[in-house]
Amino acid sequence: MQIEVVDHVAGATRARGIALVIDVFRAFTVAPHAVAAGASRVMPVGAIEDALALRDVMPNAVLVGERHARRLPGFDAGNSPTEILAVGVAGRPVVHTTHAGTQGLVNATGADEVLTASLVNVSALVRYVKARNPQHVTIVRMGHEARERCAEDDLCAEVLVALFNGGKPPTTAEARDRLRDAPAAVKFFDSEADWAPLTDFDYCTEVDRFDFVLRLRTGADGRRELERIDVPGAIA
Repeated sequence: MQIEVVDHVAGATRARGIALVIDVFRAFTVAPHAVAAGASRVMPVGAIEDALALRDVMPNAVLVGERHARRLPGFDAGNSPTEILAVGVAGRPVVHTTHAGTQGLVNATGADEVLTASLVNVSALVRYVKARNPQHVTIVRMGHEARERCAEDDLCAEVLVALFNGGKPPTTAEARDRLRDAPAAVKFFDSEADWAPLTDFDYCTEVDRFDFVLRLRTGADGRRELERIDVPGAIA
């Protein structure tokens, strides 16, 4: 199994084999929390206009999204696990657009499979990929606004590579210690940054919260959505 680590949208477009698209703060922490909370489907889109247009055909959809970390006008929640859980998504479709993470998903068109990646399901991702046994794995660090590296996505990539090579994941406490002073974490501890609740930091740094992966697929209506695949247990 060949493992390659790439960056940003350009890296996503080059991804081959199984692509693991990383966005720890906060897109791919939000998506699994939405699925776990009972969303009927989670639909990642690139453009804000496409997200708004989906509301016309899905009036009960929950629009979740950000640019420059702030909630978008007319959206129900920002790119925040705290906010989406407060809004309530059970039984409702979620339309999700972000500055980095969803851009990686929609641009990884050359990969055979595309999975969301973050600390909350890092071990399940490795178990899933090992079971699939692909020739090539592409780890895509989306980074800050898909334009520069960031500590949280670097850590997730580091952990993925270590796990593929027989290592162990960090504990949640270790992940929090390492990321507490990361530039992108500052907003969570700023009382004036109401778009970034402190609880988001805890959600995003909870290692192996979930035993499932989210795989991009085309739904019955032709729209992209994330498919939940449970991967309990461990690969020998």
